[in-house]
Order: sequence, then C-alpha cells, then structure tokens
Amino acid sequence: MNRREMLLGAVAMTAVAATGRVLAAENEHANMDMSGHEHHHAASTVNAALITAAADCVVKAQLCIQHCLTLLGQGDKSMAACAKSASQVEAICGALQKMAAAESKSLPQLAKLAMDVCKDCEEECKKTDKHPECKACGEACAACYKECKKIAA
Repeated sequence: MNRREMLLGAVAMTAVAATGRVLAAENEHANMDMSGHEHHHAASTVNAALITAAADCVVKAQLCIQHCLTLLGQGDKSMAACAKSASQVEAICGALQKMAAAESKSLPQLAKLAMDVCKDCEEECKKTDKHPECKACGEACAACYKECKKIAA
C-alpha cells in the first residue's frame, strides 16, 4: 500500500466516522421526548451499505475533482469532462447519503437518479483512469451504482 492509497483510505474512513457521529448525535436528540426523558431505540442500519457507498463516492469524487483542477490549471483540458462528472457525483451522492440515513420515502427515486449520474461518471473516469484519483472515483461510482440499484424505483 502506497501513501496515496493509505491517505485515500484514511479520508474515506474519516468521512464515514464523521457521518456516524452526526447521525448518533441526531439520534440521541430525537430520542428525547417533550419532558426531557430519553427513549431508547435501536439505530436503523437498513441503508448502511448505501450510506457507506455514497460517502465513499463523495470522498473519491472530491479527490478526483482536485486532481482534475490541478491538471486543468496546468493546461490539460482533457480533464474538464472528468471534473464535471465528478462534481455532479459529489452533489448527488451527498444528497443520497443524507436521504438514506433519514430513510426518506423519496429515496428510491433519488437512487434511480443517482444511478444515472454514477454510471455517467464511471464511464467518464474510465477515459482518464491512468490517474489513480480518476480510477478510484470510477470504482466508487460503480459500487454506489450497485447499491442504488437494490432500492431504485
């Protein structure tokens, strides 16, 4: 494992851990009734795989975008489409992650849309997969696509 892979893994784990802490805090607050008494409920893991895949996709897309911007700044215009598709993935997967955590009734429709965006980004990243950031983004998109497909409307 090289330093880049280790850094990517650490960033992904940090994002997932941060999401877990936010969800735990929200869940703790939601367990209090009007009189301040706490109610204990088991945390739902219904969408855990989708939440994890979407979080990974967001992190990998952010790294891909930064890499593309660096190369674009050096005059490599071939990275523009990759940066654009990764930016769209970052947006949709961020929303997907939140909606999955909330167990939204609209999640199946959003998952269907995310499938399209992830598939487009995966295809775009294949064109630039000589760059590790692009390859990782494409792989994350493929994994998120598979999770979305399980619940898409």
